[in-house]
Amino acid sequence: MKKSKTTSYMLVMIVVFLAFAKANSQATDLARVEYTYFPQRNSDNSFRRFRTFINIPLKIKEGTYIVPFFEYRNVHFLIRDDDRFREFGTDRYESYEGAIGYTFPMKKDWRFGSRAGFLFASNFDSGSVEKDDIFFSGSVYFIKDATDNFKTKPWRLVVGVQYSTRVGRPFPLPYINYYREFAPDWSYSVGAPKMNLKYRFNDKNSVQLYARLDGFYANIQNNVVTDDDQIADNASLTTVVVGPGYQYNLTRHLSLYAYVGYTAINDIRLRNEDGDDVKNINDSNTFYSRVGLKFKI
Repeated sequence: MKKSKTTSYMLVMIVVFLAFAKANSQATDLARVEYTYFPQRNSDNSFRRFRTFINIPLKIKEGTYIVPFFEYRNVHFLIRDDDRFREFGTDRYESYEGAIGYTFPMKKDWRFGSRAGFLFASNFDSGSVEKDDIFFSGSVYFIKDATDNFKTKPWRLVVGVQYSTRVGRPFPLPYINYYREFAPDWSYSVGAPKMNLKYRFNDKNSVQLYARLDGFYANIQNNVVTDDDQIADNASLTTVVVGPGYQYNLTRHLSLYAYVGYTAINDIRLRNEDGDDVKNINDSNTFYSRVGLKFKI
């Protein structure tokens, strides 16, 4: 039973890190600012996150770009179901990520893309960056874009692989996402980190039903001793959210958006330096909300 539970959790974690593969090849967002909040039902635990990022496409030649990427996250991650965490007082985490992307067109509407970079994610209690705060990620992907093809219903396919030291497994992981417009003003996407069914009322307003992965991972610099005397080296949260979303286009390139929902999976874990679980905090499902402003191509 324990082995089965561990295997299921690893499958979820693999998908979660696919969600954080930063496969922005399928996205057109150049910059975003957003705030996420969800409490945990029947608990004092809560998760608040401020996130902002920017992509800067630098043209090399026609269709070929180098894309520096920068992201900052500030997380207020309260864990109050564990008395040791209450005493330890660790609830603020930050992450800083920098990466370089490279993309160029191929034949028959295919495009190649790649990205490599570093992430610093920790509570930074020591006031400086330590070795365990540093993570590397890299990805390679291929995009088939037929969204401008008027001979068929617009669609787009993204396939690729991604590797991250946050996963803790020394092999690349697959990535796939498929988008299609199947009727006037209707579209859907299937894949990770998000699946949705979207309806566009007009150029300003659109709504959707979505299912998405969200989560959090960071090193704990001053390790926590759990109630059974195990050492917690890092903290993570894995959640799957289902619900409605709304987007309002202020201009052609600037949009406001809001998502609410309810979690189908809500998993908070503390792990040791080997990646083994030392404490499962709480799996109660709860309300979820996310609002933001994005600038897109």
